[in-house]
Amino acid sequence: MQMVNKLKQVLEKGEVALGTAVFSYSPTIVEVAGYSGLDFVRIDNEYSWRRDESMEHIIRAATIAEITPILRIDKGDHYLINKALGTGAGGILVPDVSTKKEVEDLIKAAKYPPKGTRGYSSFCFSGQWGARGGEDWVNWSENETLVGIMVENEEVITKLDEILSMEGLDFVLFGPADYSMSIGLRGPQKNHPKVQDAIKKTIEVANKYGKPVAIGIGQPWEEEARKYIDLGCRIIEMGNDLVVLRSVWKALSSTMKNV
Repeated sequence: MQMVNKLKQVLEKGEVALGTAVFSYSPTIVEVAGYSGLDFVRIDNEYSWRRDESMEHIIRAATIAEITPILRIDKGDHYLINKALGTGAGGILVPDVSTKKEVEDLIKAAKYPPKGTRGYSSFCFSGQWGARGGEDWVNWSENETLVGIMVENEEVITKLDEILSMEGLDFVLFGPADYSMSIGLRGPQKNHPKVQDAIKKTIEVANKYGKPVAIGIGQPWEEEARKYIDLGCRIIEMGNDLVVLRSVWKALSSTMKNV
């Protein structure tokens, strides 16, 4: 179980990490993503609701296929952080962060003493249900798991320096949809000048402190990827399982109707 975090390894090499998101909660889809050569999969537990054994099945699938599972969890529930890392998540991602205090609390919840307040028990999947524990497992859990936040509101943009300079914060994911809403737009407008300015500002500050920025892209895939890689993003999330499958089926159905 104590495998190398593939996403972290790619980033440490200075390369761009490629991944996707999963909303279907299908272990098979997670395995397919890993076998397709992706570095990470973001498992959504903010809008899709899963607090049962299905999460462990998805993490097992990620482990089998050697793809890093990043688990997005609800803001303000720090008990979930220990559960997520114990389950075997390669990283946790918290949405809608606005203040330095919120990030401090998040980091403390993800780290063992003396860095934080995370409770110890190796009786979990990442601890091989107690078969592996102690200092070796504690060090692995702290060194190989990533802590990330979402940048998705106007308030946090004014505090980027004090937040992104914090030790223990590993990466950020910019959320253009919610950022659009936070500035008064009535829906996702990723290409709106104000949203683009916020993306560029986030990348600029994050790169100053060595914190990789992630962003989701859509079609046209190559054009979108190149644009944000050139801007300085180092983690590219290519749609999600539902969007990719729907787009393929839609294209196929349109083509086949003309056969």
